[in-house]
Amino acid sequence: MQIEFVASVAVITPEPSESRRLYMDALGLPLEQLDGEYFASEDIGGCKHFGVWPLEQAAQACFGESSWPDDIAVPQVSLEFEVADADAVAAGAEELRSRGYRLLHDARKEPWGQTVARLISPEGAVVGLSFAPSLHA
Repeated sequence: MQIEFVASVAVITPEPSESRRLYMDALGLPLEQLDGEYFASEDIGGCKHFGVWPLEQAAQACFGESSWPDDIAVPQVSLEFEVADADAVAAGAEELRSRGYRLLHDARKEPWGQTVARLISPEGAVVGLSFAPSLHA
């Protein structure tokens, strides 16, 4: 597996408005509403994408349900590592599985064009292998 760069960092929050108060109001980050309660920016130096991701949306993205499963630690952050193409996401997911990691979901294409597979890290972070065509233009 060849990681090209860190594509995304997002805090995962059960209280989106409280998190936005810190990141937008107190820290002054230029976050914009992208989808419902999801706010993010691609205009913060050193970071391709930074977001404030509601836990409900993270659960929907990973499990297709609005609540996080009780048997999996509730994450506080999401990190996505970019690979060369969509096939590399699937290959990387299979490599992680062969090394004993349990994926939250296999490689799949999201409605906005990103292909991603996710797992929970030993620290409790959602870790994604990702290919977002817009980051390769």
